[in-house]
Parts: sequence; C-alpha cells; structure tokens
Amino acid sequence: MTTALPAPCDESQGFSPAETDCTYKTGVLIATIAGSSLAFVMGAIVNVALPSMQAEFATDAQGAQWIINSYLLPVGALVLLGGALGDRYGRKLMFQAGLILFTLATLACAFAPNLNLLLAMRAIQGLGAALLAPNSLAIISTSFSETERGKAIGTWAGMGAFAGAIAPVIGGWAIDLANWRWAFAISIPLAILALIIGQKSITENREQESSGHPLDWSGAILITIGLGTLVWTLTVLPDDTVARWIKWLAGSVATFATILFLLVEKRKNDRAMVPLHLFNTASFAGISMLTLFLYAALGGLLVLLPFTLINAGGYSATETGFALLPFPLTMAILSRYAGGLSDRFGVRMILTVGPAIVAAGFFYFSLLSGTEIHYWRDIFPALMIIALGMTASVAPLTTAVMASVDDQHGGTASGINNAISRSAGLIATALLGFVLVGSDSGNGALVTGFASAAWVGALLALASAVAAWFLIRLQTAS
Repeated sequence: MTTALPAPCDESQGFSPAETDCTYKTGVLIATIAGSSLAFVMGAIVNVALPSMQAEFATDAQGAQWIINSYLLPVGALVLLGGALGDRYGRKLMFQAGLILFTLATLACAFAPNLNLLLAMRAIQGLGAALLAPNSLAIISTSFSETERGKAIGTWAGMGAFAGAIAPVIGGWAIDLANWRWAFAISIPLAILALIIGQKSITENREQESSGHPLDWSGAILITIGLGTLVWTLTVLPDDTVARWIKWLAGSVATFATILFLLVEKRKNDRAMVPLHLFNTASFAGISMLTLFLYAALGGLLVLLPFTLINAGGYSATETGFALLPFPLTMAILSRYAGGLSDRFGVRMILTVGPAIVAAGFFYFSLLSGTEIHYWRDIFPALMIIALGMTASVAPLTTAVMASVDDQHGGTASGINNAISRSAGLIATALLGFVLVGSDSGNGALVTGFASAAWVGALLALASAVAAWFLIRLQTAS
C-alpha cells in the first residue's frame, strides 16, 4: 500500500529454519532490510512528490491517482504469487529478480518524459515489490535458527519503519532542492547495495515439497483483472466526460472477474492462492474485515494529507516530510512495547480499542475547516492520536492472524492479510477522486474535501472496531 510502514503480518510470514554460516548472517540482514525498505521508501516519497508530479505532467485528479495505483495494483494482486514463486524457483532468485526489476523501473521513472511511460514503469516497480516483500522475509526465516529469528525479524521491522519515517523528509528535501525526479533517483543506491550484498550473502533456498503443485496463475490473472477494473471504475466515477455505459461495463467486468476468481479459488482449495475455507472461521473473517477497513482509512490519509498540506497549506515538500514524521516515528518507537498488550488485555479488546482510537484521530481531522491550516492545532494532535491507535493495533493484529488458523496455514493467512491491507489502500486511493477533483476550486474546497474524507475514515475505523468486537473470538489474556 501507499503507507510508509510495513503492512500487517509482514513480520509473521515464517518458513522452516535453516542454519547458515554466521559470517553471512549480517549480510543477509543488510540485503533484506535494504531491499524490502525500498517499497516503504518509495511509497512515502511518492506521496510527498505527488503534487509536483501532477503539476509537471499537467494531469488531472485521475492521473494523480494512477501515479499511486499503477504501483499498488500489481503489489496487492501479485504479492501472494510472488511468495509462491520463491517457494518454487528459489527465494534468492526471486528476491534478486525483484530488486533488478524495481531498480530498472525506478531509474526509468526518474527519466520518464511523459505520464504514460511513468505509469508503465510504476507498474513494473510494483511487480518488483511483489517479489521483494514476501521473499525477503522468507530469506530471513530460513537464514536464522529459531532462537535467532525473532531478533532478526524485529531488526528488519524496526529498520523498515525507520526508513519509512525518514523517507518523506529526504525525498521532500530532494524535491525542493532539485525536482521530483531526484526523489526517485536517491533510492537507487540502496537497491544496488541490496543487490550486491544479497548476491554474496544469501544462500538459495526453496520449498521442495511444493514442487508437485501448479502455481495459481489463473487466480492471479483473475484477481488482477478484477482489482484493475474495479479501481479504474472507482477512479472515473466523478468524471462526467466518461460515458455512464462505459462505467457500468467496467464495473460489470470487475464483478464478473471477482466472482470467477472466488469460484476458481474454491475449486482449488488448499492449492489456491487464497484458500477460501480460512474465512469460515469467524475470527479470521473478522480480522480480514478489520484490516480492510482500517487500512483503507489509513491509505487514503497518507495520500491526501501531504497533498492537502502542499496545495492548501502552502507547505514545501521538505516541510511536509517533517510534518508527517511524528506518525511513523511514534510507531517505530512504541511498537516494541505494544506486542504484550494482547497478552495482558486480550486480542479482542485491543483490536477493538486500537481502531477506536484511530477513529478518534480521524474525527479530529474531520473538524478542519476554513483555508488556513495550523499544524500544532489542526494536524499534530490528530496524527499522534492515529499513531497511538495504530501502534496498539498492528502487533496484536499480527498475533491474531497467526492464532486464528492452524499452524499449517499460518504463512498463507499472514500473506492474505498482507494482500488485503495493500488492496485496501489501492481502493481508498481510487475513491479519492471525489476530493481531488474539487481541489481545482481552491484551497477552501480542498480543505473541506479533506475533512469529509477524514469523516469517512473515522467511520471505516469504527467499522473495523465493530468487526473485531463481534467476530474475533481469540482470548490470550493471562
């Protein structure tokens, strides 16, 4: 998704451990941290760079949305397939392939002469990220023993959060000093570092027992078509220049592809990319609903807030990066202390209270009015409230996903939850057109649209709290 933070369950997709020479373990950590951080860094930078990119290409609200969604679509649709490809053909191979794709596409984005080429390269970036994200974690899990793995994954998660926190500041500085193209270019050295160290340090590993099962290509194609046409339909809904029958046709294709995807996945059962029988458990269904609603709210905010600060608040890109910093920084600092909350109070209680706190932060944002934005009065308090709510939610959410299914499906369940969070951000960004279209009318209209979107975000966060309270049946309080 567009957030600068790891998606839920990123740190829980484990595989069987394998001992490796300890002299290579530091290299494995550096390579996987640098590689997987690229997705967090790029998402944060593009959010800050979006107004500048929109202005240079003289594109409308739909163009701005597709700058983000052309990346999120392949990530959300193909991240599960990316993990399966690593299992089948080798995790190191897929990790390195993802790095090469991402690096070349990022370089092409920096030199893109027009919007169409930029969108195509953003999609290839997304393909690279869909290979990077699941395989970086699988590499860590297979490179460290069971006693070392928790610390290694914790280091990975902490450094990823730090990278996501600092990226808007560095990216904003590059944009103000030169232009948005340099915001893409500054991530290339990180990718090259990961590629070189990974080639030397990572030992190839694959799941031999999975070789007898065909990959779920039909499921991947159908979900890509379904998500793509759904996002396109939602994006053009506010555009009166697109004929109504075209919108209905695209919506029908999205519906048909989604239904066909569900039928195919049901028939394949455990061989499916998304085993649907997991949703028969009330707790897993509730956790999935919570993730969808909560990350839709968050994904919309992290795109719309920088856009509003720059266009309505008069902030520079650097100032916007610093303005957003308290949110990921708070999560990075406090997340290590949040893991024990579910043990003390119970998963159900924490996953109800956490999203409710997030809803309060969105409600605070919804009170914004007028044309002047005062950071310490209007922005900082709401950001901190949302950060505290998300900090309380993310670690228990990961725990809940793993506890809601049997051990055999733990990795699959966490992968599905990860994909849901990314797809939620994708859909939320598509719906922002109703706000961005009105931004041409002046600062007042943009601020009003932001406040209305925040109100919707508050309702979504509340819906996630309700889903947790009524559906989650996990009790881990001691």
